[in-house]
Amino acid sequence: MGAREGSLEAPTRHPIDWKNPAFYDEKATFDELERIFDICHGCRRCVSLCGAFPTLFDLVDEGRTGELDGVDRQDYWKVVDQCYLCDLCYMTKCPYVPPHAWNLDFPHTMLRAKAIKFRQGKVGRAERFLASTDTHGRFAGIPVVVQAVNAASHTRPARAAMEDLLGVDRAAWLPALATRRFRSAALPSRDHPVVDGAKTPGKVAIYATCYVNYNEPGIGHDLLKVLDHNQVPYRLVSKEQCCGMPKLELGDLEGVDRLKQANIPVLARYAREGWAIVSAVPSCTLMYKQELPLMYPDDADVQAVKAAMWDPFEYLSARRRDGLLRTDFGVPLGKVSYHVPCHGRVQNIGRKTEEILKSIPGTQVATHERCSGHAGTYGVKKGTHQVAMKIGKPLFRKMAEHPAGGAPDVVSSDCPLGGHHIAQGFEANGLGTPELAHPLTLVRRAYGL
Repeated sequence: MGAREGSLEAPTRHPIDWKNPAFYDEKATFDELERIFDICHGCRRCVSLCGAFPTLFDLVDEGRTGELDGVDRQDYWKVVDQCYLCDLCYMTKCPYVPPHAWNLDFPHTMLRAKAIKFRQGKVGRAERFLASTDTHGRFAGIPVVVQAVNAASHTRPARAAMEDLLGVDRAAWLPALATRRFRSAALPSRDHPVVDGAKTPGKVAIYATCYVNYNEPGIGHDLLKVLDHNQVPYRLVSKEQCCGMPKLELGDLEGVDRLKQANIPVLARYAREGWAIVSAVPSCTLMYKQELPLMYPDDADVQAVKAAMWDPFEYLSARRRDGLLRTDFGVPLGKVSYHVPCHGRVQNIGRKTEEILKSIPGTQVATHERCSGHAGTYGVKKGTHQVAMKIGKPLFRKMAEHPAGGAPDVVSSDCPLGGHHIAQGFEANGLGTPELAHPLTLVRRAYGL
């Protein structure tokens, strides 16, 4: 009996067998790429998602046979380099993912190829530096250094040098370093009683993330204010390093492992003590909810952290269902064009941010799910920034037209980097300059805090 077309079952994920030497067998990996690419070529459902699929289909269509056998295998790397592991093809488009008999996992096969490339020493120093977020953040919180770095990063000579040395496109938006790190400036929680709900722990441990700690601490402070207003006691985890997602995107799995060894023992203690662990950056949350659990399926601490990890709005929404979220929103937000980031969608939590924003009186929320194109370092690299802007253009245009009429008052995304990429897309395409604000900032504002 042949394999049926498509699948009605929910997609399932196989563990990533990255410790097996066979994982790094280039011929076996390319055999699997060939099998997958041939299926993709016959389907083409994912053509609008990112640059990987148009790259593949152009290689096929412009080849000598019009089929995959007309593509030089070395050109497969061109497809691999365009994949930024957003997972949307797997989660939202592909009808052949497991449990379908064809067992197609495009992003994790791309990850396998990236891991081979990294192990072969074919990833340059500049890319490795861009993925070392804790290294970038070492200077955050040192006022004189921060002022000098932030000023220099906006000058043409400095941007030209960064393009030459680090491969950072001179036109790409870059985050500034914070004058004071979130972890050093965060106010301690007030002594609220712990009130557990049917769905939610009544106390929250904050995993700050590199970006909130070093670049935009205001997002973290807004989260703390929202928790405090709802009388939820919180604390910052005692110590943390980068979640490892930037290194995963490079295929640096040993680097991911080093960060896992530093973070998981700390986070597991909070998980086992009944804390909800909240991370305000979707990619970091996803790393603990999906990628690390698939890399370490038999590690009890990793699985405990997975069970305890929450997106902020997933937590607030569940708290609302428990009847424990305050709804005294006194400040309307007007017309909001809200973007659901890819790594938020892949968590399979539903539109929780939209749900909370729509509960605010005087607020008209238009939700958009198309990829912004930023995709971490992909959106700032010299070779891919313009591609990222092209991928995001349909989203930028759609967000600029609010269903309530005219331009939005504010644009917002759970992904801070994606939000700034959208704002740059508005400017580059002459779509106006609405305010950019993180959803946590909007909720804090709606509470009148």
